[in-house]
Amino acid sequence: MARPGGRDSSRREFVQSAASLVALAAAPVALSAAGGSEADKAAVLAQIPAMHEANVKRLQDWIALPSIAAENRNYPQGAEYMAKLAREAGFAGVKLVSTSGKPGVFGKLDAAARTTLGIYFMYDVKQFEPSEWSSPPLEARLVRREGLGTVCMGRGAVNQKGPENSFLSALLAFKAAGRKLPVNLVLVAEGEEEIGSPHFPQIVRRPEVLAALRNSIGIFMPAAAQELDGSVIMTLGAKGVIEVELVSSGERWGRGPQRDIHSSNKARVDSPAWHLVEALATLVSPDGNDPAIDGFAARARPLSPAEKAMIAEAANRLDEQVTKRQLGVDHWVHDVSWREALELLMSRPTVNIEGLVGGYTGTGGKTILPHRAVAKLDLRLVPDMTAAEALAALKAHLAKRGFEDIEVNMTGGYDPNSTAADAGLIRAQTAVYRRGGVDPVVLPRNAGSWPGYVFTGDPLHLPAGHFGLGHGSGAHAPNEYYVVDSKNPKVQGMAGAVRSYVDYLFELARTS
Repeated sequence: MARPGGRDSSRREFVQSAASLVALAAAPVALSAAGGSEADKAAVLAQIPAMHEANVKRLQDWIALPSIAAENRNYPQGAEYMAKLAREAGFAGVKLVSTSGKPGVFGKLDAAARTTLGIYFMYDVKQFEPSEWSSPPLEARLVRREGLGTVCMGRGAVNQKGPENSFLSALLAFKAAGRKLPVNLVLVAEGEEEIGSPHFPQIVRRPEVLAALRNSIGIFMPAAAQELDGSVIMTLGAKGVIEVELVSSGERWGRGPQRDIHSSNKARVDSPAWHLVEALATLVSPDGNDPAIDGFAARARPLSPAEKAMIAEAANRLDEQVTKRQLGVDHWVHDVSWREALELLMSRPTVNIEGLVGGYTGTGGKTILPHRAVAKLDLRLVPDMTAAEALAALKAHLAKRGFEDIEVNMTGGYDPNSTAADAGLIRAQTAVYRRGGVDPVVLPRNAGSWPGYVFTGDPLHLPAGHFGLGHGSGAHAPNEYYVVDSKNPKVQGMAGAVRSYVDYLFELARTS
C-alpha cells in the first residue's frame, strides 16, 4: 500500500519527468580519460530515474532510526547503520571509530583517480516533540506541499539525511552503471553534531584518518542549497559556537534554599532563580542584542572590504521580505537596513538564550521558591575568536561580578572556519551551479555552525564547503522536510539533487 501522500502518484510524476532529466545530462566539455568520459557520465545519469523509488525508500528507512546524542538514543545503532549505508555505496574498510563520546564512521572509496575528495557526514539528528508535528516525525511520510510538490517529512529529512542520502544515491548510480568514480573519496561521519561535536576531533585526528585526508583537495558536506525561488547561497565558512549551561543553585551559592520551599519564604530567603537572571543580564546590553562579556569579542575580526562587497551584492539580489516571512519577523535589531542586517549576521558574535528553566513549569501555578535554575546558552563566534577563549571570558566575567558560584558547563563547541573564494573546491561548486542556470549568491560565512575547523585548521588546512541542489526546510523545528518530487520548476527534487552530485564529482576531476 502507498504511504500517505501518495508514493504511487509521486512515482508517476517522476517517470513523466525522467526524460527531461536525462536530456539535461549532456555536459558542455569533454573530460580527460583520467577524470572520466562523457560516456561514463551519461551512463551514470541514465541510472537515476530507475533508482528513484529505492532512493526515497532508503531515506525513509534512515529517518526511522534517529540517533539523538542529547538523549543517548540509538547508539551504537545509528553509527552501525551509517557504516552499512557507506558499505552499500561502495566505501571499503568502513569501520566505527571510538571516541570518549559517540562513535564516528570512517571509510575510503579508492577509484584509482588522481583526485581525492573528503566527505563530512553527520548521522545524528535534533531531538523533537511529536505532538508539535502534523505528520509523525519518524514515519517519513510523503506529503504534498503547496508550491513544492511531494516532500518527505520527518526529523533529519533536510538536516542532514536528505542531502546525504542523495549523495549516497549518486554513488549507487555509479555502481549500477558499472562505472568508476572520477575521484577517490574519504568519508568521515560523526554522531554528535547536534550537541556541538565535542569529540569530533578525536575521530579526524586518528592517524589513519589524517593520513587519508591529507591527500584530499578539500572537504565537502552535502546540502539542499536551493531557496524556494531556486536561488543558491554559497558560504565561505561558518561561525564557531560554544554551548553552555549556567546553573544557579542554593547549594553552591550558599544562599537561598537547598531544596524547593514554599514561595511565601521569598520575603526572607534569597532566590537562586533571580540570581541567575541577574547574572544573565550582565552578559548583554540592556536590549539583549549586543554581547557585553568582558573581552569576549576582543579578537573578533571585522569584515574586510571584499567581504562587505559580497554582502552588498547579496543584499541587492536577495529578497528581504521573503527572508522576513520565512523567519516570522517584522523588524531587524535596531531597525537596521537589509544590508546592515546581513552584515550583522556575518560579523557579529552573539550571546543567545536557548532555554531557561527553573522550578515548576507544569499546568497552572505552584507556589514554590525553587532551589535551582538553569539557562542554556549558545555563543556564536567569528574569526579570529576561539571557543576556548570565549569560555574563559565568560567564566572570568561572571566571577568578576560576584557570580563565581554559578556553574558554567560547556556541553560542546568549536572554532569558526573559513575557506578562500578561489579554492578549487569552491570554483567547482560555482561552475556546476552556473552550468545548471543558477548564479549563486556568495557570502563570507554561514551564521550557523558546523565543525569544519577540524579540517580547515591545524594540521590539515583544507578548504571546506557545502554543496548540492534541492530544497528542504524545518531543521530543528517541527514538520522538517526534503523535496522528493518537485512541482516548482525552479527547485530540484531528489533526482535533480542526485544529478548535481554526479556533476560535481566529474567537475572536480576535470578541474583538479
